[in-house]
Amino acid sequence: MHPLLPVLPRAFAALGLAPERDASRVAPSPLALAGGPAMAIDGPERRRQRPTHAAPQREQDSGKKKTPTEKHLLLVNEPTDQVISLGPTVAGKTHDKQAAAEEERASPTHATLDKDTGFQGYEPAGVLTHQPKKNPKARR
Repeated sequence: MHPLLPVLPRAFAALGLAPERDASRVAPSPLALAGGPAMAIDGPERRRQRPTHAAPQREQDSGKKKTPTEKHLLLVNEPTDQVISLGPTVAGKTHDKQAAAEEERASPTHATLDKDTGFQGYEPAGVLTHQPKKNPKARR
């Protein structure tokens, strides 16, 4: 599997299915425009090996007793379920909104963007955002 792994990104690029790595090129991307301008943003975390040296440990440490993680910001086209943009790797302790603000992603105009509570307050220009609301508990 490891010898074939470098072939996969080239195959996606040849088919035009590779996600954008440069946030400024998301708006004109054909993946963003296919199926309508409905997008969702998320910052999933994945586990990583804990660094052995003290300085890298401090950079990655969130101060909590939990597994070390790293995070990528994903922008997904909802109608086609394809990844439009894959952001740079950041430490898992970085908040979603902070990572999104640092990336400065250019979105298609008149697009809708679904986001979770980690992006509360993130309002990109020219995009209508939607964040789910909690249902109030039923009183008995």
